[in-house]
Amino acid sequence: MCLAVPGRVESIQNNADLTGEASPLGLEGRVEFGGVARQVNLSCVPEIRVGEFVMVHAGIAIARVDPAEAERAIRQWREIAELESGGDS
Repeated sequence: MCLAVPGRVESIQNNADLTGEASPLGLEGRVEFGGVARQVNLSCVPEIRVGEFVMVHAGIAIARVDPAEAERAIRQWREIAELESGGDS
């Protein structure tokens, strides 16, 4: 089973290709997941903006998500984590 995790885009960098031109394949950003930030490839969502939410799978943002849907998914992830920890969080 494959899972995607929602996160909020904190910053975006458009890395240059070999010619020095901006490359859509080099679009990366810092995405925050519940207090932990990771570098994520944003090439599949080139229209994304700082502050928006994305679904991330294997280090790649695969879709933009509206804020209400992202918050719902984040709440569900927290509930799962709490259940797995025996409710001690």
